[in-house]
Amino acid sequence: MDAPSWPVGWRCLLLVALVGSARGQGARSCEEVGKLFQGRLAGAVPGLPGSPRAGPDLQVCTSEKPTCCTRKMEERYQTAAHQDMQQALQTSSSTLKFLISRNAAAFQETLETLIRQAENYTSILFCNTYRNMAIEAAASVQEFFTDVGLYLFGADVNPEEFVNRFFDSLFPLVYDHLINPGVADSSLEYSECIRMARRDLSPFGNIPQRVMGQMGRSLLPSRTFLQALNLGIEVINTTDHLHFSKECSRAILRMQYCPHCQGLTLSKPCMGYCLNVMRGCLAHMAELNPHWHAFIRSLEELSDAMHGKYDIEHVLLNFHLLVNDAVMQAHLDGPKLSDQVNKICGRPSRTPTQSPRCSFDESKQKYGMQISARNEEETLANRRKEFINSLRLHRTFYGALADQLCVNHLAAADGLPCWNGEDIVKSYSQRVVGNGIKDQSGNPEIKVKGTDPVINQIIDKLKHVIQGCQMK
Repeated sequence: MDAPSWPVGWRCLLLVALVGSARGQGARSCEEVGKLFQGRLAGAVPGLPGSPRAGPDLQVCTSEKPTCCTRKMEERYQTAAHQDMQQALQTSSSTLKFLISRNAAAFQETLETLIRQAENYTSILFCNTYRNMAIEAAASVQEFFTDVGLYLFGADVNPEEFVNRFFDSLFPLVYDHLINPGVADSSLEYSECIRMARRDLSPFGNIPQRVMGQMGRSLLPSRTFLQALNLGIEVINTTDHLHFSKECSRAILRMQYCPHCQGLTLSKPCMGYCLNVMRGCLAHMAELNPHWHAFIRSLEELSDAMHGKYDIEHVLLNFHLLVNDAVMQAHLDGPKLSDQVNKICGRPSRTPTQSPRCSFDESKQKYGMQISARNEEETLANRRKEFINSLRLHRTFYGALADQLCVNHLAAADGLPCWNGEDIVKSYSQRVVGNGIKDQSGNPEIKVKGTDPVINQIIDKLKHVIQGCQMK
């Protein structure tokens, strides 16, 4: 034999030896099977066979050869196979789940910080520029930003309503302290009349409409983005704990633990065999793939649209500038507004008052002013971009899941002896089907029937969120 042929010859001899050795495992005792069974399935179990024997009562791991399994062992193996599958799914999705959940939490925390900063800026504006009305304005400022947060994080509040409510409450303060400074009306009814007149008099010009436009076009996409991320987590949690059919459970048992019954404790399933079983078991899950792909693409498009003057960071951190413009507009139009208010609400009976002065914490002011110098790399837009780039790598997660499980965890490496569901062989000889329900009609290992209502529900939710993302 010449030198180049030696490696090939040795590989053939090794393959024959391994197959023979693996088949020979079943001819000895069941001692190793018993040890693995008790180690894997928690403690000593009475009645384990000491040597192979007939197993006529077995339901799945049937064989003409003597077996090391009893019916009770088969039932325990069935439970173990189900647990193994759940663990494999959770392990496969752990990186993706962590990516989404970590960023969802980070985005929410960043938005909460932005809201606090924007509220800080607005409070500083009143304390520095309009000190006489700062204390009275504090409650309206706080309520406004509380509503912003509630809306962003999914509550049923209307941005147009809370923007109007803020400017409604601001007008009586501006009227009392800037248009008619130094005196205040003691009548709550009169202040309420001024508040109600705000929308007819438009003392702040078009500023409230501008704020509504900016808030609507910045808050809604961010709200939708957060809701989409939470749905992504829900999808993964659901598929991690998906209920498998009886047919699938039996196929996994046959693939994973039936070789143990023949003493083949070191064997792994053939790649083709594993793919048929996994593609059959995960056929309904594979139907998620085009919708999951579209979901990630819609998140990417939504993220790209959240920029410029409608970027939420820009809108929130510049809100105080629009408030200042609104107050200045009313101040400039003071004489005209005073006449209009007198016509609508009458002339008040006034009492000279001294408004409480602002006592805003200087440390907050210092903090608020520092945050205007933001690192370009730390902006919310850049964080979203980095997240989307990472998420894009998982676009085909559900379509490739069965293959990933077999290649990375379950199946024997190419060229090694493997389990085909009945015996140890050199290679799997059956046809290997594709992914998805339509391709399972010719699956030789498992029959897939109907649709999964849980998967259909997830698909409907994904479609709904995708549509919502595209409308923003």
